[in-house]
Amino acid sequence: MDRPSELVVPAPPLARRAIRELPTAERPRERLALRGAGGLTTAELIALVWGSGVRGISAVDLAEEALARHEGLTGLARATDLELEALPGVGAARAAQLAAAFELGRRLMADWPAGRWTVRAPRDVADRLLLQMGRLEREELRVVLLNTKNAVLRVVTVYQGNVSSSLVRVGELFRDAVRINAAGAILVHNHPSGDPTPSPDDLHLTAEALAAGRLLDIELLDHLVIGHDAYVSLRDRGVAFDRAAPRAS
Repeated sequence: MDRPSELVVPAPPLARRAIRELPTAERPRERLALRGAGGLTTAELIALVWGSGVRGISAVDLAEEALARHEGLTGLARATDLELEALPGVGAARAAQLAAAFELGRRLMADWPAGRWTVRAPRDVADRLLLQMGRLEREELRVVLLNTKNAVLRVVTVYQGNVSSSLVRVGELFRDAVRINAAGAILVHNHPSGDPTPSPDDLHLTAEALAAGRLLDIELLDHLVIGHDAYVSLRDRGVAFDRAAPRAS
């Protein structure tokens, strides 16, 4: 005869309390005032963004559950709006708050340090734009405009959608460069698939931009293709650009 199956007793649910039920010293806002933002856990910081939990469940507990389901902060930052909204107790409003907080972090990274910055290698551009562009759901083409000393004057977005050499008007790439008298430019665009391997279309667009830059006396220094967590510099891949620019070590 078969042996009787063992009775499996589910573990009791974790005891949860609203933040107002926590001792004062354990509440995120009070801990922030006492220890500073650096002294709080990731879940506590997210709880401060949300401000409140749901009935019987604190914002900290909600944040811990969200982090666990997405295997940490990096996974949570990559989640789509629908994935965030589907988290227990989150919904559309808290999902929007969290998405806004992550976007502010990405923009801060792109703008840091404040003021003009100098491009010495492809990584100087990639480090600033990878977080902004690596997870975009559609293609976007930006142009980094530089002066004669490779200091960045401006970063402009010129195309959103399908960045194809057959659709991109090359004159648009240099419109702002002409307006502000830039000496050089670097193209940067993303692949929503996450694979930064340059396509034949990418190479064709680069060749057309190089030719247009020569006519306008604006040197195209590089073309970077951004993936989810990586990038490719076409200069480093052997594409012949006009002027030798510093290469990554």
